[in-house]
Amino acid sequence: MINYFNFKKIDDDYLLTNDMGKYVFVDKNTLKELINNDLSPNNEKFRELKDGLFIIDEHPEVFLENSAPYAASNKMYLFEGTGLFIFVVTKRCNLNCIYCQAKSNDCADADMTFEDAKKGVDIAISSPGRYITIEFQGGEPLLNFDVVKYIIEYSQSIKKDKHIDYCIATNLFALSDEVLEYFIKYKVNISTSLDGNADVHMFNRKCREADFSKLENQIAELKYRGCSISAIQTTTKYSLKHSVEIIDEYVTLGLNSIFIRPLTKLGAAKERWHNIGYEPDEFLDFYKQSFEYLIKLNKRGTEIKEVHASIMLRKILSDCSDNYMELRSPCGAGIGQMAINYNGDIYTCDEGRMLAEMGNEAFRLGDVNDTYNDLIEAPACKAACAASVLESQLRCCDCVYQPFCGVCPVINMANENDIISKSPRQYRCKIYEGILDLIFSKLKTCDAETMTVLKQWAL
Repeated sequence: MINYFNFKKIDDDYLLTNDMGKYVFVDKNTLKELINNDLSPNNEKFRELKDGLFIIDEHPEVFLENSAPYAASNKMYLFEGTGLFIFVVTKRCNLNCIYCQAKSNDCADADMTFEDAKKGVDIAISSPGRYITIEFQGGEPLLNFDVVKYIIEYSQSIKKDKHIDYCIATNLFALSDEVLEYFIKYKVNISTSLDGNADVHMFNRKCREADFSKLENQIAELKYRGCSISAIQTTTKYSLKHSVEIIDEYVTLGLNSIFIRPLTKLGAAKERWHNIGYEPDEFLDFYKQSFEYLIKLNKRGTEIKEVHASIMLRKILSDCSDNYMELRSPCGAGIGQMAINYNGDIYTCDEGRMLAEMGNEAFRLGDVNDTYNDLIEAPACKAACAASVLESQLRCCDCVYQPFCGVCPVINMANENDIISKSPRQYRCKIYEGILDLIFSKLKTCDAETMTVLKQWAL
C-alpha cells in the first residue's frame, strides 16, 4: 500500500512529501510505479520510501503506531498553551518608516498604562504553557520604558514555576546606558531593524532624530557588551538592487543572521504599494541573489544565516516542529501568540492589531479585563485557527510544501476581505513557494560543502 503524499517536479526529478514532514526525490518511472502500487522491493528507492513512511509495508495499525510520533512532533505546538505575548507599550515612534504597518504617531495618550500592563501580565502568566516569551513592541517601546520595566519586574514577582524570556523590538535610537544595563541584568533579547547599508536603510526608515552612524554604534556597543542582538531586514522596491551591500553591512557589524522579509500589505505599506511594492518574482530574484551570496560567504568562513531558510530547513531536515507563528498549521493566532495593544485591547497577533489600526477589528479577542480562557474561547480565535489549517485549505492541502508552510488569515482579510483566500496563488503564497523551490533544488543538487552550510543553518 502507499501512504498519502503530494508531489512536484523539481528539475528532472520529482519531490514527494507527506504529512509526517518526510521528503524524498524520485525519478519519473519510480513515481509511476509508486502511484500504481507496483514498486518492487528491489528498486533502489524502496527502502528510502518505506523509511520515509510513503509505503505501508506492514499491518495498517502497526504503520499508524510507528508514524504517529512523527505526526505529533510536527504539530508539537498544539500541545502547548499560548507562548508569546506581545505588549505594544506605546504607539509613539521616533521614526517615519515608509512601510510602517503600525501607523505610529506622537499622540500623548498612546502609551500603555501600568494598570493595563498589570492585567496583561496576569493573562500571560495564566497561560497553561510553562515557557512564555514577553515581547515589547511599538511604535518605539523605549519611549515608554517605565512600563517595560514594570512588566518585567511584575512578571518576575508572580511567575511561580514559569520560565519567562523577554525580548524587545527597538530601533535603538532611544537606548541609553541605563536602559542597556537594565537589559543586561534581566537578559532581555534585543531585536532591531536593519534594512541594509546607510543608503538603503535611511531611504526605508527615515529617522527624525539621529543618523545611521548612531545605529551602527549602538549595535557595535551591544555586541561589545555581550548582549543578545539580532536584526531583521524589510525589502522595499529600492532594496532589490542592493542585495550584496545589504548583506555586507550585516557582516561588517558582526551579525550572524539576516532575516530577509518581503513587504506585507498592511498600514503605510499598503497605501504606498505602487511606490515601494513589487511582484513576487522580483522579490524572489532578490532573495535568490542574497541566498547564493550568503552561501558563498559561509564557504569562505563567514558564518551568517538567512532566517527564513533556517526556519524551513529546520522543518525539512529534522523531525521537530518549528514554532514560527506564520509557518505552522494552524497559525499561531491566539493559541500561539496574543498582542496586547497600548489601550488594553487584545488581538490574535501583531498583524491583527495592525489591521485594527486600518479600521478593521476582525481579530480582536477582547481586552485586559477578560481572562485567558475568555480570549481563547473568543470567536475570532476559533475563526483564525480554522481558517489557517493548511490541510483543509484550497490548493494548500494538495501542495507539496504543505508540511513546511503556513497561511495568514489577517493578510487574507486585509487583501481580500475574507479570512480564507479565494485566490490562494497570490503574493505571499508565491513567495513562500519560491523560497521552498530554491531550498529543495539546492538540497537535491548541492555539493557536500553547501550541504554542511545548510545543515548548520538548520541547527
